[in-house]
Amino acid sequence: MRLKRMDEFRQDAVRNALTSGLTRKQVADDLGAGASTLNKWITVHRDTNVVSKEAGEVLKKATVFFASQKP
Repeated sequence: MRLKRMDEFRQDAVRNALTSGLTRKQVADDLGAGASTLNKWITVHRDTNVVSKEAGEVLKKATVFFASQKP
């Protein structure tokens, strides 16, 4: 049971890091984890469906939008 909770915690941390708009360091600090630990979790969970397809589409659109904004 404990491992399942830890995996859910890691998945939530990855989801927050990828979708919240905060830096990875800020997310790691908020969770009480190290930035390198969070980066490791992101690497491990990158290929899983941690972020839904819908959220992925939103991220892609936001990336295109902000890339087109030039000072």
